[in-house]
Amino acid sequence: MSRIIGIDLGTSNSCAAYTDEKGKVHLVPYKDGSSTIPSVFAVDDKGNELIGHEAKRQWQLNPKNTVYASKRLIGRNYKSDVVDTMSAVVAYAMKESEAENEVLISVAGKDFRMSEIASRILEKVRGVAADYLEEPVEQAVVTVPAYFTDRQRQAVKDAGDLIGLEVLRIINEPTAAALAYGVGRSLNEKVIIYDLGGGTFDVSLIEIRDRVFEVKATGGDIFLGGLDFDNALIRYVLEGFKEKHGVDLSGDPVAMQRIKDLAERTKIDLSAREKVPFSVPFVTMTAQGMPLNIELEISRELFQQLTQGLIDRSIGVIEQVLSDAGLTAADIDEVMLVGGQSRMPLIHQRLTDFFGKPPSKAVHPDEAVAIGAAQYGHSLVDDTNLRIQLLDVIPMAIGLEAAGGRFHKVFDRNAPIPNAKAIMGTTSFDGQASLAMRIFQGDAPDAISNEMLGDFLFEGIRPGPAGSVHVEVTFDINVEGILTMSARDPQTGKEMTTTVRVRQN
Repeated sequence: MSRIIGIDLGTSNSCAAYTDEKGKVHLVPYKDGSSTIPSVFAVDDKGNELIGHEAKRQWQLNPKNTVYASKRLIGRNYKSDVVDTMSAVVAYAMKESEAENEVLISVAGKDFRMSEIASRILEKVRGVAADYLEEPVEQAVVTVPAYFTDRQRQAVKDAGDLIGLEVLRIINEPTAAALAYGVGRSLNEKVIIYDLGGGTFDVSLIEIRDRVFEVKATGGDIFLGGLDFDNALIRYVLEGFKEKHGVDLSGDPVAMQRIKDLAERTKIDLSAREKVPFSVPFVTMTAQGMPLNIELEISRELFQQLTQGLIDRSIGVIEQVLSDAGLTAADIDEVMLVGGQSRMPLIHQRLTDFFGKPPSKAVHPDEAVAIGAAQYGHSLVDDTNLRIQLLDVIPMAIGLEAAGGRFHKVFDRNAPIPNAKAIMGTTSFDGQASLAMRIFQGDAPDAISNEMLGDFLFEGIRPGPAGSVHVEVTFDINVEGILTMSARDPQTGKEMTTTVRVRQN
């Protein structure tokens, strides 16, 4: 069996880790010595596909054909709020597919599905690992945000299938970080994982009992990540420039890309410095042909004011997770920080104030997720009876659309997985031959406000008068949080044909 690597498929950057013959974990280095690869895909003016550092280097000059933060879109319905939000801040074009209402990205005259973009990034990471290890890489444990829906998790699986990479297991990023922290330490602790990456925010409360990692509750915010901190600064710069010069730069893709790049660098520098210059020379020209520059100084205090609301939202998620688990801040033994944005000094201060102790420095924010994934992959083939046991939960309720558009929950938020439940239905008219169910995931009381997972059709119902034939529908969620459904006639035991029709709201 080939070596199982761990892959952190990130919004901003991705990386991989592996275990050696002694079970020690190592990050896979790239040729420049770094351990991360930008999650960026592009097509240049010659039609060449570029991934990672090569794609990021040409980003400023080719913004419309450079795709970044695509992880926020994977598995999303085109009509979702996420797509609306993203379309307002990215230069590349998005459109709706005719088949399943999913998002397509148009790059250099060609349309790409989100799973195709993800597969290109996975292939790059896999290739770097294979070159470094000097052996084929055919299997991996891949991480996703805890707040990913069933549909998003399946899309990541599909991305692996497209390149012949067997994704043995999908595990949640906070859970992987907890593994990096706890494996081999014989702990008995309750830990909070505060995972603020480039595109998503997750909080998981995990109880560690030696090699058992039990998720007690999880929560998140799909609109909260490092990109949103960047955008807060970008909005400030754009508004100031427009007020001073009467010019709106938001419609200039090259100028916007220069501002976005500098905003990200400024944000990072402000974690170590109190003030940072923000200079973009010749950002545009006046109607008379005179060059205009952006010349500002951004202070840490200003940046904290611009992003205070984002941090407040993250604290609100922590409060909800603690409430769901029936615990208080005083019950938590350690707080782990994961994701590059978690380095922000104000975040450290707010968490210290909230929990009454500073966050732990036991794991590296950028490396912990890949390391934990590799440790779990190693445990799958470890024959020393030291297998890691993960007890996870679903992040949002799963249920069906009931009468009047109500959302009828089958599994509550934070229900343990794997899990299975059966519900009984009956025919509503004479001779009914099929039964349709629209399945959603989310926590809103009305179905349409949640994420649609699929329109399931069960065929092969035996004929009979209305109400005389019953159908037992089973919802089955596996250890990865992926849903499958089946139906049978409880009187005859006959299984019915199950198909998933076009996913649309």
